[in-house]
Amino acid sequence: MNGFFNIWKPTGMSSAAVVAVMRRLTGEKRVGHAGTLDPEAAGVLPIMTGKAARLFDYLVDKEKEYEAVCAFGSRTDTQDATGTVLETGDRFPEAAAVRENAKKLIGEIRQRPSMYSAIKMNGKPLYLRARNGEEIEVPERTVTVYSIEVTGEEPEHGFALRIRCGKGTYIRTLCDDLGKLCGCPAHMRSLVRTQSGVFTGETALTLEEARQLAAEGRLGEKMLPPDYPLGHMRAENIPAGWAKQVRAGAKIPAGILKEPLPEEENIRVYLNGEFWGIMHREQDALVWRAQIAPEASEGLQKPENRG
Repeated sequence: MNGFFNIWKPTGMSSAAVVAVMRRLTGEKRVGHAGTLDPEAAGVLPIMTGKAARLFDYLVDKEKEYEAVCAFGSRTDTQDATGTVLETGDRFPEAAAVRENAKKLIGEIRQRPSMYSAIKMNGKPLYLRARNGEEIEVPERTVTVYSIEVTGEEPEHGFALRIRCGKGTYIRTLCDDLGKLCGCPAHMRSLVRTQSGVFTGETALTLEEARQLAAEGRLGEKMLPPDYPLGHMRAENIPAGWAKQVRAGAKIPAGILKEPLPEEENIRVYLNGEFWGIMHREQDALVWRAQIAPEASEGLQKPENRG
């Protein structure tokens, strides 16, 4: 099964555990996820199956949307409700102050995530180093926040936020920083991801629904095609006369394209209306980035040229 599943991850389950479930349900060994969600978070988790996993580096997940609750009154080492309290305060802000200070976190900003994050340093996730008692200063990083909307007030000094942001943004760090700007310690109480690139909550499949469909032999009906999240790329149909080269994973003259292609720009490649993968131009040739042949044509490819 080569494609994507839009899965709604439940609270209390790791992203890796969701992958394990989908591996069992699909019977496919090659299964992965596109964008980790913390165990205590819920929401959209794109799942890649089969050769679609080769497309990970080409997915557009620059824009994501989250619904979070920022709770004022305490700051934690994990920047969320699961951590150890480091600081408390009772100068609880009014909604107007939260909205005004949230504006300061919009745009390209610098973040310093918690030690309890999945960021890797020397190949090892920081949260593992933190659990081992290591003290490491997490480097700052630049992220993009497109908007922060205060959508309501919650019990116990909480504020509901709707956040649209770019890849790599830590929402719990935003909550921690918002507390500092408001003059009252804060942490993230809850988090739901409602969008990850083209994958949205409205079309997501729960694990219960996936299990039921698999039991009925109908899970494949919900699989999205490999090119589903690649709409941001230019699409090109390769003339039928070059079918042999396409199937062999060989280079193709760039001159066959109707419109010039800038060097290194990626394109979606189709043969007879079927998606075959991603190519880019190197000088006068089109070269494969990732070859994802239609499943019925898999046996026609040379393994060494599969991208």
